[in-house]
Amino acid sequence: MSDSGLDIMSSGGGDASPPPARGGRRRAETPPRKPWGRMIVVLVVVVALVGGAYVGYQKVSDWINGPEDYTGQGSGKVVVEIPQGANGQQIANVLFKADVVKSAEAFYQLSLRDSRAQSIQAGFYQLRKKMSSEWAMRELTDPKNKVEGRVVVPEGSRVGQIVKAIADGSDIKASAVTKELDQPGNLGLPPEAEGNPEGYLYPATYTVEPGTTARQLLRQMVAKTLAVEKDLDIDTRAKVVGLSKEQVLTMASILEYEARRDQDYPKVARVLFNRLDQDMPLQLDSTVSYVSKREGDVWTTKEERNSDSEYNTYRYPGLPPGPIGSPGEKTIEAVLNPAKGDWLYFFADKKGATIFNTDFAKHTADCQKVYGAGSCGG
Repeated sequence: MSDSGLDIMSSGGGDASPPPARGGRRRAETPPRKPWGRMIVVLVVVVALVGGAYVGYQKVSDWINGPEDYTGQGSGKVVVEIPQGANGQQIANVLFKADVVKSAEAFYQLSLRDSRAQSIQAGFYQLRKKMSSEWAMRELTDPKNKVEGRVVVPEGSRVGQIVKAIADGSDIKASAVTKELDQPGNLGLPPEAEGNPEGYLYPATYTVEPGTTARQLLRQMVAKTLAVEKDLDIDTRAKVVGLSKEQVLTMASILEYEARRDQDYPKVARVLFNRLDQDMPLQLDSTVSYVSKREGDVWTTKEERNSDSEYNTYRYPGLPPGPIGSPGEKTIEAVLNPAKGDWLYFFADKKGATIFNTDFAKHTADCQKVYGAGSCGG
């Protein structure tokens, strides 16, 4: 027993145990770490290094050898759309996504140093897959590869002729156009047209992209007519010459058939105004042939002139009930700004010039000098 009265126990080795930590408890031992965390970190680092090395290799390879690119003209067919306002990089991306070129970078780099890139237009193009960037550039700058229709509607064209022009110049079938024309309420016609598209399908050249429907194209033609009406301020100017907007188009459509030269349009318009002012029948073969569907000459037969149609201006005074074709801007302007004169008669000679007269006897004599006795009427 010690002097303190306490038994001091010793271990078998005689060494005393270490004193307990402050607070009376021993410090908890840290468990051994598992190896997975280190392995994941190492793996991520390796992947990053490999990826960076690959990117670096690609950049070095591109710098030395140029970006990846196919060789040759390619094969198969693919239609791509170049958006309006697309720059070189955007065009390159379109081609890459369609597998036209092997890498967007290859085409983009070519576009930076090749002036042809500036001539690439928006639209649809039929190309081939797996083409070299050089071949892709060639094909995109060749207008023959643009996939689009081209519908040409000449001044004076009538609905039936426009149907044929659409079918001939695009992938839209004539039957589809006719079907839409039978539903005029879908075409955007103005109220004064009363559902009749004649005269409202504006004469122009239309680019028809793939997928365009008959209704869309016809609505575009009508919208063009209404835009021209607005530009020429027909609403206001028609009142000045004593006509309605519909009558302006009607008279303009007649000028398309009754005169052959631009300079004669305002004078023929004046003849029509003079006859209307004097309550004279217009006596126009153009309106009669509209009903009989005669083509190829300017004359009509006695039988045709006996027609009971309201378009028969030999029988009925005043303008016909509507346009007889699609007038262009020049004839519309001629109606709104007719020439000054007192002519009442006119005819076109064999060279296309229009001869004007104020006297019927003189008109007949001049006409028969050109076409022979008995060939000219009022």
